[in-house]
Amino acid sequence: MKIGVQLPEVERVVRWPEIRRMAMLAEDVGLDSLWVGDHHLYRIGGIPCGPWEAWTQLAAIAAVTSRITIAPFVASLGFHRPTVLAKMAATVDEISDGRLVFGVGAGWNDIEYRAMGIPFGRRVARFAEAFEIIRRLLDGETVSFSGEFYECADFAIHPVSARGRRMPLLLGSTGHRMMEIALPHVDAWNVWFTQFENLPEKIPPLLDQFGAACARVGRDPSTIETSVAVLLDFGSVTPRQGSINPIGGSVRAMADALYRIAETGIDHLQLVLDPIDERTIELAGEIAATLR
Repeated sequence: MKIGVQLPEVERVVRWPEIRRMAMLAEDVGLDSLWVGDHHLYRIGGIPCGPWEAWTQLAAIAAVTSRITIAPFVASLGFHRPTVLAKMAATVDEISDGRLVFGVGAGWNDIEYRAMGIPFGRRVARFAEAFEIIRRLLDGETVSFSGEFYECADFAIHPVSARGRRMPLLLGSTGHRMMEIALPHVDAWNVWFTQFENLPEKIPPLLDQFGAACARVGRDPSTIETSVAVLLDFGSVTPRQGSINPIGGSVRAMADALYRIAETGIDHLQLVLDPIDERTIELAGEIAATLR
């Protein structure tokens, strides 16, 4: 069982020195992974709220850590040209010495798309083209592609990765079409806590859906790591947006609750801590040690 944490997004304004400390602390307390949301703008109560840019953060985090896996949670492929995004990922992977998991999705927050002037319609069709270009580039191909939304000519990633194989890809989606596009190629699959109401008994139907999608595309589901984001409440004064059935209580109680989720067949837990700060990351390390 792997256990990681999502770093702050728009819960509050967090400056780089604190992000750096939290990233290094997560590694020090024995967590397996760090996840950074890829978003640019929310509006909460009509007020604009924006996190720091994900890929810039990941590059900086890669440089101040040495062991822990890092990942966008998940990268919206519509935010960048796929050739540029593949190059960005390859660069972060180089800085991290091969510790990047490339989480991918089609995006969902229409507010930020409209605000940035990026097309929001037909997101899955756009994803399909971008994903093909990106995965082929990361497989080491020289890619020429001409589609409805994207094109490139004789593009290749150079310098090539030092890790000797393509970086792992993770799909963050339960959509029927999204899974059929990506499951033949990805190494991991993820579900956000709102999709199973943060309850272990709601996970098996999603795993059944995942297994059926794997069968349709001819993929053995046991070859794909399964992961879920889980919300933990450490006594937050103002619950985070989207909070539903958060897991609370003592370190032992939280570890027991996470064990029930792991028993459903989940390989990797991404802990969403409320609040998220250095104190709760230390507690997450204690929970992980207890669970193991």
